[in-house]
Amino acid sequence: MAKAILQLGDLTCPSCMTKIQKAVQNQDGVSDVKVLFNAGKVKADFDEDKVSADQLGKVITELGYEVKKIKVKEIA
Repeated sequence: MAKAILQLGDLTCPSCMTKIQKAVQNQDGVSDVKVLFNAGKVKADFDEDKVSADQLGKVITELGYEVKKIKVKEIA
């Protein structure tokens, strides 16, 4: 398992946050998603054998939001 931290461009409304959270959560291999509205970040725990952090970023950009940076940490 790994944790992706995706730094986003401006989030302008809470409905944006909900849309992003649902889209990322629906990806195969994602077990937990938190969107930090004020920080402009998405944190997602995921199985690297099923999905990559880059793929999660692509899901967000396809919704029309900017992903500025992706960081991945291994978790136990």
